[in-house]
Amino acid sequence: MSISSDVRVADSSARRTVSLAPAEANSNGLLFRRHVKPPVSHAELEHSRFLEGEFWRGIPAYSEIDRETFLDYSWQARHSLTTTSRLRHAVGERVSPAFLDDVELGFHQAPMAMRLSPYIVSLIDWDDPYNCPLRIQFLPVARRLMTDHPRTHLDSLNEQEDAPVPGLIHRYFDKALFLPISTCPVYCRFCTRSYAVGSDTDEVKKLSFRVNPDRWQQAFAYIESRPELEDIVISGGDAYNLRADQLEEIGLTLLAIPNVRRIRIATKGLAIMPQKILSDQAWLDAVTTVDQYARKHQKDMVIHTHFNHPREITWITQQALAILHQRGITVRNQAVLQRGVNDTAETMTQLVRRLSYINVHPYYVYVCDMVRGIEDLRTSLATAIAIEKHVRGYTAGFNTPTFVCDLPGGGGKRCVHSYEYYNRETGIAVYVAPSVKPGPFLYFDPLHSLSETTRTRWADEQEQRLMIDEAVQMASAGHRS
Repeated sequence: MSISSDVRVADSSARRTVSLAPAEANSNGLLFRRHVKPPVSHAELEHSRFLEGEFWRGIPAYSEIDRETFLDYSWQARHSLTTTSRLRHAVGERVSPAFLDDVELGFHQAPMAMRLSPYIVSLIDWDDPYNCPLRIQFLPVARRLMTDHPRTHLDSLNEQEDAPVPGLIHRYFDKALFLPISTCPVYCRFCTRSYAVGSDTDEVKKLSFRVNPDRWQQAFAYIESRPELEDIVISGGDAYNLRADQLEEIGLTLLAIPNVRRIRIATKGLAIMPQKILSDQAWLDAVTTVDQYARKHQKDMVIHTHFNHPREITWITQQALAILHQRGITVRNQAVLQRGVNDTAETMTQLVRRLSYINVHPYYVYVCDMVRGIEDLRTSLATAIAIEKHVRGYTAGFNTPTFVCDLPGGGGKRCVHSYEYYNRETGIAVYVAPSVKPGPFLYFDPLHSLSETTRTRWADEQEQRLMIDEAVQMASAGHRS
């Protein structure tokens, strides 16, 4: 029912009264003002609805796989695809041979090898694989690859210059990155550590960080010798690929070091093999043991994971994250902005809201690193800035990710807006990082985002130097753009 309600509100400056909208009673008899917000459509709540059922049965190789088998992480690991011939067998006639030929040619030019879990294979849209955001992340196709920007590198973040011992990166004052392993449950095309992760490819001879307890002890000794180190990230590779006893040993050893206050376990696994949380009790218990030890000693442990598209989150994901949440384990997400994957405000907003719904805190969105072989995935800095404006304000601040650029050359992470100078015509952004190391540091937009005239200039080494020198001079003179 509608209740006429003239509410008189005193205005302290003019001492006048204003009338608010009439109030209306709901089914509980409570009053609320009408028309403050327009009705929400069904589509705007899509973030709370997940892919259900035995969706994997649409893949020929998995058509007879029952639920119990598909939810077994060991089955997922054993049946992960590592060659194009295995991919052909798995998808059968769901996709044309020409597309699979394109994938095979793409891997000959790629910095990362193939490794795909059956879970991810079953989520790829094989009716439109060229445009599927999941396919784009994991399977290169030769016809979509682009010429690299001349300033790309395999170790674009210059990690090896900041490595005091093998497999430990000490760049920030109080934080270090520990790489105990160099394998992952899947291999992402855009991996920033393509110089080391996974097996060798036609393009890259890898620097390996295989499991080696002696090497780990060197890292532990260095961390203990540096009292300023309070925050350690356990990555790789991927912590998912550590055995339960190895993960527990690393976590408890680090937390027992007096100066270490926080550790982060970094894994893509929750996005591409959530079955491990559901069926690997030993690994789940190891994570829980480390978390409880941290809390008991007034320290902190969190998991950092890596969802890039809302389609990666299914009913299986929801169940796995519910278990971690029930155990009191905090999970944060670090997405990578990628062309054709999540480079629209609508997709990124949906990802952020869906993550929040399953109690994963959206933490970072990285501008894609300047790694060789992935120019087709990179977006301009301007794209990141525009998307961030739409995402911010859509949900609570603690569930709003910070959009960052991890600076080429080792300057660390900077908010995308914090550049000293950005020329959208040449695609050069200049940053400084006074608390990390002397700069300036330059990020370069992908060639495909630039005009034909500018692309021609980038093909000339002398013109490259002129554009870079001009950008640095403009930044020094205080110009923003």
